[in-house]
Amino acid sequence: MKSPGVGLVGVGLMGHGIALNIARKGFELTVLEHPGNQPLDQLKALGVQSVATLPELAAGIDVLVLCVTGSPQVEAILLGEKGALAALRPGAVIIDCSTALPDSTERVAAAAQAAGLKFIDAPMTRTPKEAAEGRLNLLVGGDKAVLDECMPILRTFAENVTHTGGVGTGHRMKLLHNYVSLGTVALIAEAAACAAGGKVAPDVFVEVLAKGGGGGVALERLRPYIVDGDPSGLRFFMGNALKDMGYYVSMAREAAAAQDIASAVHDTYASAVASDGMEALVPQLVTSLQRGHS
Repeated sequence: MKSPGVGLVGVGLMGHGIALNIARKGFELTVLEHPGNQPLDQLKALGVQSVATLPELAAGIDVLVLCVTGSPQVEAILLGEKGALAALRPGAVIIDCSTALPDSTERVAAAAQAAGLKFIDAPMTRTPKEAAEGRLNLLVGGDKAVLDECMPILRTFAENVTHTGGVGTGHRMKLLHNYVSLGTVALIAEAAACAAGGKVAPDVFVEVLAKGGGGGVALERLRPYIVDGDPSGLRFFMGNALKDMGYYVSMAREAAAAQDIASAVHDTYASAVASDGMEALVPQLVTSLQRGHS
């Protein structure tokens, strides 16, 4: 792949960092103007172009990167009326970095292939901080040859790229990862709420866990909120956590897998969304759990 034109849909908290790194590494980048975007000033200063419609974006690029909320948005962008599939050039590649339902991903990939296009699902882990630093982890499902073709672009914003298998396995692995991550966060948040009710000092609670079996990434992301009330350690919306847990429960149900714990985690986030709203940050779950059982 030589100097491909890249298009990106979804310049949100994660997509903005992705776009910055693609542009900084010299790729020609065009983004779709959308109300959910972060401000585009920094990108435009790097020469990034913006367009108002999907057909206009798709017609001028070789690679389309999606970084949107979930399967309904992916399907609308690719398969909807005036969607991107009809406008992309034959041989173009779709890289779906969203978190999506694997069965939807497989359907979309089949439609892309039927249209003469290539498709990989490449959901990411880590946070907006790592996105801005170009240090995301990517879990890539799809043909290895397509992954290799796209690697120069992926390496602009990813530190680790793992090939998970065929199309859809990237999204399956992402849901498995997010269940473990969000489940661990929910468990620690519930324990922190209990500790507060039992007059255990927040700094003592965190330090004891950190030196024992409770240590790890989830605790470190929650630490600023538990100790100082600062939720910025995990800039992930509660509504997205609920969506991801809903996707996981759906996937587990389809596979006839155990899901009792997952359902409880899902319901914990559902209660927090009901009380604090979709755009509350996940660390605020600690306070939601304290308030809900006070």
